Amino acid sequence: MTDTSVIHIVGGGLAGSEAAWQAAEAGAHVILHEMRPVRGTDAHQTDRLAELVCSNSFRADDWTGNAVGLLHAEMRRCGSLIMSAGDAHQVPAGGALAVDREGFAQAVTERLEAHPNVFIERGEVAGLPPAEWCNVIVATGPLTSPALSQAILDITGEGQLSFFDAIAPIVTLESVDMDVAWRQSRYDKPGPGGDAAAYINCPMDKAQYEAFIDALLAGPKSEFKEWEHVPYFDGCLPIEVMAERGRETLRHGPMKPVGLTNAHKPDEKAWAIVQLRQDNALGTLWNMVGFQTKLKHGAQTEIFRMIPGLEKAVFARLGGLHRNTFINSPRLLTPTLQLKADPRLRFAGQVTGVEGYVESAAVGLLAGRFAAARALGRELAPPPPTTALGALIGHVTGGHLEGGAGSFQPMNINYGLLPPLEAPRHDAAGKRLPPKERGRAKKRLMGERALADLDAWLAAAPALAAAE
Repeated sequence: MTDTSVIHIVGGGLAGSEAAWQAAEAGAHVILHEMRPVRGTDAHQTDRLAELVCSNSFRADDWTGNAVGLLHAEMRRCGSLIMSAGDAHQVPAGGALAVDREGFAQAVTERLEAHPNVFIERGEVAGLPPAEWCNVIVATGPLTSPALSQAILDITGEGQLSFFDAIAPIVTLESVDMDVAWRQSRYDKPGPGGDAAAYINCPMDKAQYEAFIDALLAGPKSEFKEWEHVPYFDGCLPIEVMAERGRETLRHGPMKPVGLTNAHKPDEKAWAIVQLRQDNALGTLWNMVGFQTKLKHGAQTEIFRMIPGLEKAVFARLGGLHRNTFINSPRLLTPTLQLKADPRLRFAGQVTGVEGYVESAAVGLLAGRFAAARALGRELAPPPPTTALGALIGHVTGGHLEGGAGSFQPMNINYGLLPPLEAPRHDAAGKRLPPKERGRAKKRLMGERALADLDAWLAAAPALAAAE
């Protein structure tokens, strides 16, 4: 093997693992560099590949009505390792796809370890990858090491952007008072596994909610002076930061009571509801949905035990805060994710400025295919912009309108990134659709268009298509 035929992937998170799998499945030889356990991070707890640091949810799984669900469907058609492992280790989560985090990471690790085209090397890649590495994917994620961060800064001449990700607490099931709490998914909606009672719900009346908000606002928070002017990502705001934006914010956000009926007191309407989502396959651990926090640990146990049903909660993990870094991708990267200043380097995952597990893995999927095409002496264009994969990479590498320094911010996949379609006004029988149904029909049409265009893209590159 020549050096140009070997793909070096730096980082064994979701993006790096997916990139390694895609490249190896295409027939390329991969060396996956993961610094854990030789060097740990502030957020990871194991040495497994694709460890889920924050939530265990991949979010909505419906391709007909949700953009991230469409991304799920596209990745499955591309033979995604991350989606395959997620599907195999699914836990109940209503309309979302959530996974048993330990089983998921173990499955990804074992499948990559067993792949004949993948070699896993443990140890930190300090600084810029060596010059003799001619085909490199940097997928170091939100916790890129200081040495590599500085090397990227030096070669690009750009200042690094960064924001905070917060982590939600996890409680043990046996410590939840089910005489107060009850199981139900919002609107009794069944998820991928068909469970319409996938969440545990803890109700609050108005007085309890107001006292809880007061405690959140007054509770001691972790503060880091050097981070004071770094923004949070809006999709992962600490719960106390949401409370600071208005006393009703939580009641209309993660604590909204709509679509839920208290099984113990069906005639009483809750003022607010805290939901818990299953976190492991055994069903013994449950995470507090939307309760990512930077409260100090002592304050967390005191304040969160104010929630009815959690008065005696045992916390398997308390919430926390970690820093996320990303590059100015629209300025620095080509449409195939190569660094303009050094084309042997590609970037993937959260470091490119996408937010979310699935989005990070999706960019890894594309980076792996692009790198494999180069290693195998072939050409591969990005997916069409009508697909969720194409729209995501289009935003990262060129779809952002510059608005001054610091204007490029992390983004989840959403329909606004895809070329628009006009909403249909009539159904197949010619009956006029009400406005709400038009929106649903439009999303389905966008999904059908995306999947058809993705199939055409995959068929145009049969040598890089995932193995059956």
